[in-house]
Amino acid sequence: MREVVLDTETTGLDPLAGHRVVEIGCIELVNLVATGRSLQLYLNPEMPMPAGAQEVHGLSDEFLADKPLFADKVDELLEFLGDAQLVIHNAQFDLGFLNAEFARVGKPKLANDYVDTVSLARRKFPGQRASLDALCDRFGVDNTKRAKHGALLDSELLAEVYLELSGGRQRDLGLAPEMAAAGLTGLVDQSRPIRPPRPHAASPAELAAHIEFLKKISDPLWLKVDA
Repeated sequence: MREVVLDTETTGLDPLAGHRVVEIGCIELVNLVATGRSLQLYLNPEMPMPAGAQEVHGLSDEFLADKPLFADKVDELLEFLGDAQLVIHNAQFDLGFLNAEFARVGKPKLANDYVDTVSLARRKFPGQRASLDALCDRFGVDNTKRAKHGALLDSELLAEVYLELSGGRQRDLGLAPEMAAAGLTGLVDQSRPIRPPRPHAASPAELAAHIEFLKKISDPLWLKVDA
């Protein structure tokens, strides 16, 4: 199953008030395995960056001034997403902004299925905090590089959190060789040793001891025949 973990950074909180997307980060998973494919887009929002938003993600007017417009990158984004199921933390926020951007360039809304990891976390841990930082703390995911929000970094962190929410490391989310070569090593615990398979068959000595034990049992049930 192909999934894309997705996050955005924006100029504010409300696309209906004219706020825009300034960064999109995507990580591709296939059967919960990171494939090494990712997409990061910085976008010129065509509006000044509010101070409060810049404080969150650190993206300034100067940095974004020479970046492409959403219209210039929309086809690249849609090609990467394809028909994958999307994995998004607080999905209505990101989808609201993306669909507003699609509307501006005459594209239809996203029709992809999606998983909202906030809702998933609240079902699994009712009454507990469900922020990305809180879930990183819960699952021991290293988020020390997250001094500010960043769409690609947050997607990497969310991919590992999503693994844990989906059943944990026994589901075997490993790094594909391409992912390791790209240096994106945060999605798997490289220090965890691989445990060799444990033998379960009885040894000859154990079998002999079992036979001797059975000889000591008088009137065993397994020899009785129903009348």
